[in-house]
Amino acid sequence: MNQHAPQRFAEVRQHGKRKCKSKLMEKQKMDKKEIIAKFGRAAGDTGSPEVQVALLSARIVALTEHLKANKKDHSTRRGLLAMVARRKKLLAYLAGENYPKYIEITDALKIRRAK
Repeated sequence: MNQHAPQRFAEVRQHGKRKCKSKLMEKQKMDKKEIIAKFGRAAGDTGSPEVQVALLSARIVALTEHLKANKKDHSTRRGLLAMVARRKKLLAYLAGENYPKYIEITDALKIRRAK
């Protein structure tokens, strides 16, 4: 057998993975742009709490679906819990600063409100 054959197949596999990964990344970027456009205060606004909560919510939904299929992925579960805590803090801040906007965001994203 040729000594270069395993290396060639490895390159093809890597390229295949890279190609699939880039399609997924493109879709995520498009989703992210749509979320920013929908919840942002102005064009290109990525720092407002509304946008941050919406982006975190999208990632939380995606990770929840991942964890349904991969129950033993504990490192992802830990990251998910950190994102949920961060979103909770941002929502608490938003509720204190602009309560009507807090109500609007929680209704739009179907998030339960804190009591």
